[in-house]
Amino acid sequence: MKHELKTSTEQLEILKSKKSGEALNWDDMQKMKYSWNVALEAMRLIPPLQGTFREAATDFTYQGFTIPKGWKRQKSLILQGSIGKATPPPYTNIPFGSGPRICPGKDYARLQILSFMHHLVIRFKWELVNPNCKISGGMNPFPVDGLKVRLQAQPIQA
Repeated sequence: MKHELKTSTEQLEILKSKKSGEALNWDDMQKMKYSWNVALEAMRLIPPLQGTFREAATDFTYQGFTIPKGWKRQKSLILQGSIGKATPPPYTNIPFGSGPRICPGKDYARLQILSFMHHLVIRFKWELVNPNCKISGGMNPFPVDGLKVRLQAQPIQA
């Protein structure tokens, strides 16, 4: 509940700084620091992508096993140290990668996530119908029974 109130407060402050009907811009997105931290925490707890595949560029031997060129292996994006724990440790998730392999769509994804959060928070009162829904594992996790949300429109409070 604490996060919901802080996120709502942050989004309403941005809304109040806008003229009626004025669209969000890059400066507004930069002000959504708390909302972005909430999104990052959600992606840390349940990553949107569990892993990716890498292809061997050349034949090589690893611990006595020969890996031929062209073989693919799954590279887990979940930290090995977090296996068996309820959640990964704090400050250990880099959802868009880093360095030369950083996701080229990182900023676009951020805009999409923050824009969605902004409109959801200012236009709707919402609650999960089944907050204890089980999440299916695999490469793309999803709620077993679907993500059922009860939305109630609310007037925009500028």
